[in-house]
Amino acid sequence: MGRSHRDTIVVVEAELTEVERHADEQFIMRLHAPEIAGRAEPGTFVHLTCSDALPMRRPISLQRVDAETGMIEILFKTHGVGLTALSQQQAGAKLSVMGPIGKPFHPSGERPITLLVGGGVGIPPMIYLAEFFARDRETEWQPMVFMGSEIAFPFATQPADDALSAMPADATHTLVSMQALGIPARLASKSAIAGAHDGYVTDLADHWLEAQDSATKERCEIFACGPTPMLEATARVAQKHGVACQVSLEEYMACAVGGCAGCVVAVHENEGVAMRRVCVDGPVFDASQVFPPTVA
Repeated sequence: MGRSHRDTIVVVEAELTEVERHADEQFIMRLHAPEIAGRAEPGTFVHLTCSDALPMRRPISLQRVDAETGMIEILFKTHGVGLTALSQQQAGAKLSVMGPIGKPFHPSGERPITLLVGGGVGIPPMIYLAEFFARDRETEWQPMVFMGSEIAFPFATQPADDALSAMPADATHTLVSMQALGIPARLASKSAIAGAHDGYVTDLADHWLEAQDSATKERCEIFACGPTPMLEATARVAQKHGVACQVSLEEYMACAVGGCAGCVVAVHENEGVAMRRVCVDGPVFDASQVFPPTVA
């Protein structure tokens, strides 16, 4: 059994069961961590030890979770000593994993039309959220997934055969996994990836919303994760169309449990600007609190 932290986070020794290596030094790993899998929600993350030689953990978003089998899945690209060391771990290794950490996304049944916007390392939470919508039978969710990357997507893609309207003409491909779930998806890249829109992922959301009437927009909500400039651009798209928006922030962090306050960001609240910790006060925030509307 893992050790509990604040009654919500556990620290477990998880077995690495599968390792997939993809183009551009991207890795998908699956770990057996039943206690974490049973508590996780879309938008939460784990803080794991990459190597016995490196005491500092690294925060990584959850991409998939299977509570029945106890599996958690992560996707990362090697960057720095820690993630490079993690990429060298082999199936059968035992890793210390802390999680699930953070406040998850909070979808509303009043806004069942959901636009999931993921950029780069912000893609995994969107996969997790999309699969949550596909499994949930209590609400008739209508998700669509927009993903942007400047390196090869670590997923199988194919020409889309769904009728997702109001897309740029060059956005022709989808993810095989999303199509299998009946979820429309489109891709964007400035790196000439086949079937991807030659532009930014936020273009896809903007194009789709531009073609909708006000009644449809009232039933929409955007969920986004990715680099800060992408999140700000997504927030501006949401503000332009009067659509609700939640963003999951990416910040460097040391402890990931709120003790070091090394990941604080300015959040605009009713009482004024407050400094909030991305690890435990987030990582999910209302977009308008982090990127308030600009004054013309």
